[in-house]
Amino acid sequence: MLTCAACGKDGNGLKTCAGCKSVKYCSADCQKEHRPRHKKECKQRAAALHQESLFKQPSPREECPICCLPLPFKNKEAKFQACCGKLLCAGCICAVHATDERSLCPFCRAPETGPSGFLKRLLKRVEADDPIAMFNLGNTTLHGMMSVPKDAKKAAGLFLRSGDLGYAPAYLNLANCYKTGKGVEKDIKKEIHYTELACIGGDILARIKLGEDAWNIGKKQDAIKHFMIGARMGHDNSLSALKVIISHGDLPKSDFEMVLRAHKEASDEMKSEQRTAAASNTIYL
Repeated sequence: MLTCAACGKDGNGLKTCAGCKSVKYCSADCQKEHRPRHKKECKQRAAALHQESLFKQPSPREECPICCLPLPFKNKEAKFQACCGKLLCAGCICAVHATDERSLCPFCRAPETGPSGFLKRLLKRVEADDPIAMFNLGNTTLHGMMSVPKDAKKAAGLFLRSGDLGYAPAYLNLANCYKTGKGVEKDIKKEIHYTELACIGGDILARIKLGEDAWNIGKKQDAIKHFMIGARMGHDNSLSALKVIISHGDLPKSDFEMVLRAHKEASDEMKSEQRTAAASNTIYL
């Protein structure tokens, strides 16, 4: 039976502590009264939960909806289609465009347009609350591309909205805004906060950044955890970092060999003949 941590009252409708997620209260007054006794335990539990989230193996990478292979890590190896809102790998795009002079969208078959047409489609996707479209419009607005006025403050807002809707890379861009002071005031705590949110959401670049930062301040075990997760996802730079770490004697050889096998499996899953061909032919992107 669930009971209020302050008064012992039981029943339905009890609200869970937002920090530790482990105790419940029947009212705001009870939560306030119990706070002095619960504060230390709550902070410890909240920190533990945060660490669990940070180092949890991410969900499998999103797949290209055409070839059904995990999307590659590099931005230049995938492209957002503003016509249908799909993120397609370069292999599928180049394979279709190489045989189709009209350059139709490989997914929805809509004709390709110039920058102005792409922007119109992008804005429609943003109106439909498409988080990847918001991310792209944020980048466009941040740098003032495609005749869009440069507006760093608006870009930061788009990154926040995109991240809140589930697109983790947008949180990393927002973190960079707080690092550089573009559109927002510089704030190291918020930079770290949004980098961690991006990492928890599965963004590999955010994870690598946290790993590098942890290594630089002497938190070697945290850094190793980040790089091992990245390497198991098939990320080459994460594996390279682990090679340096094992050369320093900070990682058991057996652990590295296990990660090396996982890296190869994940990396092979992202490969195809079409993607290999596209790597040397970016004209269609």
